[in-house]
Amino acid sequence: MRGVWIATVGNRDWPSRPGRTAAEQRKELTAHLDRAVRDRLNTVILQVRPTADALWPSPYEPWAEYLTGTQGRHPGWDPLGTAVTEAHARGLQLHAWFNPYRVANHTEPTRLAAAHPARKHPDWVVPYGGRLYYNPGLPEVRAFVQRAMLDAVARYPVDAVHFDDYFYPYPVAGQTFDDDDAYDRHGGAFPSRAAWRRDNIDTLVRETAAGIKRVRPGTRFGVSPFGVWRNATTDSRGSDTRAGVETYDDLYADTRRWVRSHWIDYIVPQLYWHIGNAAADYAGLVAWWAEVAKGTKTHLYVGEALYRAGATGQPSAWQDPVELSRHLTLAAGYPQVRGHVFFAAKDLAADPAGAMARVVADHYRGPAKPPR
Repeated sequence: MRGVWIATVGNRDWPSRPGRTAAEQRKELTAHLDRAVRDRLNTVILQVRPTADALWPSPYEPWAEYLTGTQGRHPGWDPLGTAVTEAHARGLQLHAWFNPYRVANHTEPTRLAAAHPARKHPDWVVPYGGRLYYNPGLPEVRAFVQRAMLDAVARYPVDAVHFDDYFYPYPVAGQTFDDDDAYDRHGGAFPSRAAWRRDNIDTLVRETAAGIKRVRPGTRFGVSPFGVWRNATTDSRGSDTRAGVETYDDLYADTRRWVRSHWIDYIVPQLYWHIGNAAADYAGLVAWWAEVAKGTKTHLYVGEALYRAGATGQPSAWQDPVELSRHLTLAAGYPQVRGHVFFAAKDLAADPAGAMARVVADHYRGPAKPPR
């Protein structure tokens, strides 16, 4: 795997800004694909459902506002359909990246498109931390988000379905995610709210995997979680880290279980730290994840923080253009690590420190076939 994420939320990577013409958007998109080919990558992971909306003509959800500036407005073309065709024409895989539960990066339902499902079903929505989320504890929500996501899989020959690190939202100090009613209705069989929440996410993952197999057999399913499952001080099976977030406890995502149980085809933990980081050492986390993946059928790729390389305010390790190349050299010592994915496309194009150029020169001297 030699991959790059193309983030659309907030126009992070693409389109460069909302409201560009269809021709301009298409030109920018194909430029990202061409850049991936030039850097001898083989996979692009395109964010196609950033905020409970769509980059394809979905019958379930409105067009994403990041295309035209207005949620629900037709952009005049089919971005996902074009992306699949253009990626495949270049020998690239196209993984469709979905965010299951995020509805909006604000808390005003009236700012959503008039026909938005979150406005039709306000009981599905929880405001938290300045954003709106679908409630993962409602079976009807889980069924809906799967229908919405699998519509894209049914329409287009995407090579994989990809989730990022957002399940239950990252904790915000002093705030409570209000799922009391859902817990009262559906949580009775569980020893704790945390166990119920984890089961909600486990069920989403299992059902999504089954849905993909049903709709388009052979399409893979991958997840890119925050890089720390649990600290060893919390759980002896955890990593030797002192991370402020643990996916098991804070996002209710039991990522280790998904790998060990082969509920997913691949995992890309976001190991966005430098070698020797005091709280979360890249080297230690690669070793930990390699051990988790050992003997399983789940492929392990490593998520790399290309965006940190040469960036203002980053620690001195990230000012060294060789840091990222060292990551690949270190990971090559673990047979379980089958590749890397870089965050993200804008940084691939800019490469301010020359870190990606160094990776290509040191590790990607020839092309590599995409993983299957």
